[in-house]
Amino acid sequence: MKKTLIGLAAAAALLAQSAAANAFEIGVVAFQMSSETHARVANAVEAAAKEKGWDVTVLNSNGTLPTHAEQIENLVQRGVDGIILAMSKPVEFDAQMAAVKEAGIPLITVMSGASPHALMDVQVNEYAVGASAALYLLGQIGYQGPILTQRFESNVGTRVRGKMLDVVLSENTGVEVVGTHSMARTKSWREDVRSGMSALILQNAGNFKGIWASFDGQAFIIDDLLKEQGMNKGDVVLVSIDGGAETYRRIKDPDSMLMATVAIPFEKMGEAAVDAMQKIAVDGADKATITSGPYLFLDAELVDAANVDKYLD
Repeated sequence: MKKTLIGLAAAAALLAQSAAANAFEIGVVAFQMSSETHARVANAVEAAAKEKGWDVTVLNSNGTLPTHAEQIENLVQRGVDGIILAMSKPVEFDAQMAAVKEAGIPLITVMSGASPHALMDVQVNEYAVGASAALYLLGQIGYQGPILTQRFESNVGTRVRGKMLDVVLSENTGVEVVGTHSMARTKSWREDVRSGMSALILQNAGNFKGIWASFDGQAFIIDDLLKEQGMNKGDVVLVSIDGGAETYRRIKDPDSMLMATVAIPFEKMGEAAVDAMQKIAVDGADKATITSGPYLFLDAELVDAANVDKYLD
């Protein structure tokens, strides 16, 4: 009996070792994890993959294009079983993504834009998101008056949001953009936003009713700048996009200028990417059973004082 138990234990150990050796290996690359949204996606992917028993490698490109390219190339050379990219850039990294596909490695991106080399991009409808934020801002200022804008053109999502703002403004000529700052740097983006928006706020003191920011991280900096100028909630309308614990805290805070955001479900997007990878790369399902086009869309919701409580812990 004792020998039988020992034999069973040894067999179980061998099976466990074999399972570990054959575990699905996934590489995750986030473009810049100092940005909360990038980190939220990467962390959600990591947690969901580990829950499945997968081996996970998470890499941070620190906002630099050469690093991002190198990390994708290294994962291809390593021969991982799947790759998920958070906030990547399909145009700039077309060659690297093509190499992933050529190597037969399933590729899924999140909030990156469509690529012919990826199975899908997990997204929200950025056109709807951008329009929602723009219309909320204009509604709060009565569709009249000057505004400032903080943009970011180097990411497809934030760029689309800005274009939707432009469309809304083109049909509402009572609102005038009196100052715009476009975030140029990514590695030191906080300093870039603080410097640019500080100058705009000072130059246009008393001459703007609202501020539109392309993502919440920018809005936090602008919010702090406005408070440094002695402004109170309601003096100007500050609206942005993304959602998250700090955003909801500020919307609720009577001392914060931030009035609304469009909440994007970053954790759910990371989980959806892992689920899609499981179905296609592990279970052998056809991609068309998950989504028929290049995008897998999830829903976003506008959050302001009326509904922020349900987002607060």
